[in-house]
Amino acid sequence: MPHSSFRTEVRDAVTPRATLLIVGVIALQLLFIASYVGALHDPKPKDVPFGVVAPQAAAGQAVTRLERLPGSPLDPRALPDEATARSQLTHRDIDAALIIDPGGSTDTLLVASGGGRILSTTLTALVTNLEKSERRTIRTVDVIPSAPHDPNGLSSFYLVIGWCVGGYLGAAALAISAGAKPSSPSRAAIRLAVMALVALTGGLGGALIAGPALDALPGSTAALWGLGTLIIFAVGAATLALQGLFGTIGIGLVILLVVILGNPSAGGALPPPLLPPFWKAIGPALPPGAGTWSTRSIAYFDNNAMTTPLLVLSAWAVAGAAITMAAARRRATATP
Repeated sequence: MPHSSFRTEVRDAVTPRATLLIVGVIALQLLFIASYVGALHDPKPKDVPFGVVAPQAAAGQAVTRLERLPGSPLDPRALPDEATARSQLTHRDIDAALIIDPGGSTDTLLVASGGGRILSTTLTALVTNLEKSERRTIRTVDVIPSAPHDPNGLSSFYLVIGWCVGGYLGAAALAISAGAKPSSPSRAAIRLAVMALVALTGGLGGALIAGPALDALPGSTAALWGLGTLIIFAVGAATLALQGLFGTIGIGLVILLVVILGNPSAGGALPPPLLPPFWKAIGPALPPGAGTWSTRSIAYFDNNAMTTPLLVLSAWAVAGAAITMAAARRRATATP
């Protein structure tokens, strides 16, 4: 019977497990499209930290006017002087500052394109239109410009993506070669040690390529190496943990967390103030977001504002290692 034979071949070629995996791949594909398009299709500034420097009465009026803008694009606060504004830009407390000249018709906008050129461009356009409505002009000063070989401020983002890829592919390679779930705690510990070596090597390689080799990013090569090592190990340990708990499906879960949710919310293509609320909220808690913020801090902001993202990455690393070991112990105990 040809039809019966064909059905038998199909059942043999596409097992129920393969069918479930294919369904999972389709789901990840659609989630990838929804996440990237949803995060990046309509950038609008929302509650951007914004300084205002002016005489006291004028500052209060300016802050009130900016607070009442439709859609709340800015989160303005009065600052005492330009030096304070520049300091807060360097410490990443604000993303721009308007210096109002009470004796003239030209004001100064301070921006920092090192944190993302598209944000600086968006804020410049917004403030320019506001100044026109007041019959004033604006002079833009880029206090912390992006590097000449990093004109759009994206090198930091792509560097972090590469480090994350090294983390989950390294862990996946260990699973493919010797099974997703380690058979004993000692083997789990060996896998974590291998991931640490992968992290050290990949972190150094990425730092050298982005820094001395291509001159794409300024900042300390040693600091970038340390950060890259932490990112790779954090993602790798998380991958090993999910593989230890769920087997091969764990790799798909890491792709969901790091690639589908993490990359578009990382603040690379669009800095956090331009992202929709969901992606803006989850970005800092995921390795790509914490890594991108930290890389830009090293490259452009004198290593400022890094405590929280480094704690986030450390939490991923420690939790991943702990869960990997716990899953291996449980598996060893359950095996007669």
